[in-house]
Amino acid sequence: MTPETDPSPRLHRESGRPETEEERADRNLSDLLQELRVALPGVQVLFAFLLTVPFSQRFDQLSSFDQKLYYGVLITVALATVLLVAPTAGHRILFRRQQKEFIVTISNTLSLIGLFMLAIAMTGAIALISDFIFGTTTAVISAIVMALAFAGFWYVGPLRRRQGLPPR
Repeated sequence: MTPETDPSPRLHRESGRPETEEERADRNLSDLLQELRVALPGVQVLFAFLLTVPFSQRFDQLSSFDQKLYYGVLITVALATVLLVAPTAGHRILFRRQQKEFIVTISNTLSLIGLFMLAIAMTGAIALISDFIFGTTTAVISAIVMALAFAGFWYVGPLRRRQGLPPR
C-alpha cells in the first residue's frame, strides 16, 4: 500500500494528531486566539481603571514614588495590550497569504511576552494600591506574593511540566 492509497490518516510528527501542516496551523491559531480572549478582558479592565486614576480627587495625594509607579504600571499595561492584540492585527494583515505558521509562531512569542507584561502591571497595580492604603511594608509584601503567584502559576508550573515531557 502506498501513502496515497493508505486509508489511515497521516499522523503529524509533532502533535501526533491526524492532521496536515495546514490543519495543525489552523488549530494552533484557533487555540491561541481563544486563550487571548481569556486574557484581554482583564487587560482592558485594568487599563480602563488606570486611565481614570489621574482624574480622581486623591491622585495628587500620591507620593512622588507612587506617581512614578502608577506611570510605570500604565505603560506596562499598555505594552501588554499591544502585545496581546498584535496576533489579531497580524492575522488580519496577513489574511489569505499562506502565513499561518508564521503567525502562530510569532503570536505565541508575543503572547508570552504580553502575559509577562500583564503580570508585571498587575503586580505593580497591587503594590500601588497597597502602598496608598496601607503603606510601604504591605505594598512590598503584596507585590512579592503576587509576583510569586504569577511566576509560579503562569510560568514555573507549566515549565516544570514541560521539562518532564519527552522531547518532540
